[in-house]
Amino acid sequence: MHFIEYGMRIADIIRAFGAVTLLWLTAACHDLPEYTDDPRGNFEALWQIMDEHYCFFGSKDVDWAGVHDRYVAKVSDRMTSQELFRVCADMLGELRDGHTNLISPFETSYYRKWWSDYPQNYDARIVEQYYFNFNYRSVCGIDYGYLTPNVGYMHYGSFSDPVGSGNMDYILDFLATAQGLIIDVRDNGGGDLTNVETIVSHFIDREIKAGYIMHKTGPGHDDFSKPYAYYYKPASGGHIVWRKPVVVLMNRSTFSAANNFVAVMKHVPGVRLVGDVSGGGSGMPFNSELPNGWGVRFSACSILDAAGESTEQGVPPSDGCKVDMDPAEAMLGHDTMIDFAVELIRSGSFI
Repeated sequence: MHFIEYGMRIADIIRAFGAVTLLWLTAACHDLPEYTDDPRGNFEALWQIMDEHYCFFGSKDVDWAGVHDRYVAKVSDRMTSQELFRVCADMLGELRDGHTNLISPFETSYYRKWWSDYPQNYDARIVEQYYFNFNYRSVCGIDYGYLTPNVGYMHYGSFSDPVGSGNMDYILDFLATAQGLIIDVRDNGGGDLTNVETIVSHFIDREIKAGYIMHKTGPGHDDFSKPYAYYYKPASGGHIVWRKPVVVLMNRSTFSAANNFVAVMKHVPGVRLVGDVSGGGSGMPFNSELPNGWGVRFSACSILDAAGESTEQGVPPSDGCKVDMDPAEAMLGHDTMIDFAVELIRSGSFI
């Protein structure tokens, strides 16, 4: 695969590729049959929208034509809207994609098995009560403070909460005497990729390649643009850049933009990923509509990591850093994943 080293910020690439994707989707829709607003017509419209525009067929190993044949047999002119919704939602579930949703006035479908079959590995109450004694600070959705005299900690619950460089300056200045920092993104379901860039910029001292992005260019499952590289620069203008060890805590509910964050941080020197494989979700979602007005949300552009690898299935922890939360220890107020991260920082073994 040919990679294009094109120095753009992620926000600029998203806008550019979003416009290209919109043009392609709009143009393609003109070539679609005029599906009728009945059960069969809505089913066929949904199947074809996904067939032509979904970006992860290659990595999901799904026989989409076979899926069509299995599920169309369940469609009947006599079925109710709720029955049709269930058939369509189950069909989308074959993609095993947490970014794919069918939206109706009475229900929104979700694929939950990307996290439901894994340990949750996070309990906020344990951290707040047993590690902070409820004495911690909060700003922009980030709870932060000292876990021990020499280890700092911040938990970011959602990349939907806007965070600025000034906020990061306050956090990092407050934690300046710590030997290292734990960034906890367990149970972070994602949000805005620009917040990923803001946070990462405070942990790099030179420009880094953050990853690649590519979009659909045609209706075929393999019709993609070449991967375009995007880059992050260190925080400038007097903002604080952290140069001490960092441990990123993650679990299976680390998804979407949070998944992108750990994928980027994986390649930052002095950083270790600790916990379970992240939840994945590396596509940029797009929205379309069926004849009956139901919406469908799905991944139309793929984001790769700095090595050019897909993280749609998740990002593994660093070597030797796969750790679960011990339920028995949790009952005693111990988060074994935090304890592992604290000892990793104290040992200085990855400096």
